[in-house]
Amino acid sequence: MNSAFTREINSILSDFSQERGNLIPILQHVQEKFGYLPEEAIQAIADFLHVSSSTVYSVSTFYTQFKLTPLGEEVVKICRGTACHVRGGPTLQRDIERRLSIKPGETTKDMKYSLETVACVGACALAPVMIVNNRVYGKMTPKKVAELFNGKN
Repeated sequence: MNSAFTREINSILSDFSQERGNLIPILQHVQEKFGYLPEEAIQAIADFLHVSSSTVYSVSTFYTQFKLTPLGEEVVKICRGTACHVRGGPTLQRDIERRLSIKPGETTKDMKYSLETVACVGACALAPVMIVNNRVYGKMTPKKVAELFNGKN
């Protein structure tokens, strides 16, 4: 680990007691700082809490909020809720996968985009819906997707 990284991790850990119950809040803080959970951070957290690194890894992979790899600059989320599905969500997803050349859970090689699917975003009247960096785009069509990503990839 480099010294700057070590200082950042130690700074985060210093805000917590070494109780095992602090694992999830620690993971949340580390991810907030780095955008994901670096492998070195998992080991440092394990050492701090006196648990195995496999325990920390198990928790971090159980919850979908945690990412083990860096996300792209823009995170594209496709709604897979019922209304979005019925109104063309699968077509929307295929179109975006083709345009970005990635599948859900992946990031483009240039680290520009990450693609995720979500169960429902609660905007059923706007179906099908996608979210890019927390901005909601509703009533999406292949034409709107092309306009949104034109020149971006």
